[in-house]
Amino acid sequence: MSTEPNPTDAPASRPTSVTAAAAVAGSEALALFAGGLYVLVSTLTGSPDDVTQALTGGATLLALGVIPLVAARGLLGLRRWSRGPAIITQIMALPVAWTLLGAGPLAMAAGAALGLAAVAALVLLLHPATPRSLGITPPGA
Repeated sequence: MSTEPNPTDAPASRPTSVTAAAAVAGSEALALFAGGLYVLVSTLTGSPDDVTQALTGGATLLALGVIPLVAARGLLGLRRWSRGPAIITQIMALPVAWTLLGAGPLAMAAGAALGLAAVAALVLLLHPATPRSLGITPPGA
């Protein structure tokens, strides 16, 4: 017998913090997919210095996009397991954002947006209503 909430009940009982965190994670997934496709297409239509490295980079971005996408879907369905991957994704995004802040103007803007999104998602994921709605109880409770 599953202790997970019924997905058909999710929209009525899902707090705003969970929905917003899922939206941020979904947006990050879309950005990773777009970046991966851009790298792959520009590799195939251009002349990169190292084709293998460029193809690997594009494929890595596509693969990394799956994590926040699955986490967002799990959050929308109020799945207990989804909070962990969502938090880990945000923690991994912070050093990437910091690195982008030291690059050119376009990368700096992307880094600022990524950093703000990661911090916002972490705040939403750590909000007391989020673990409560996912059925996560504090240790010793």
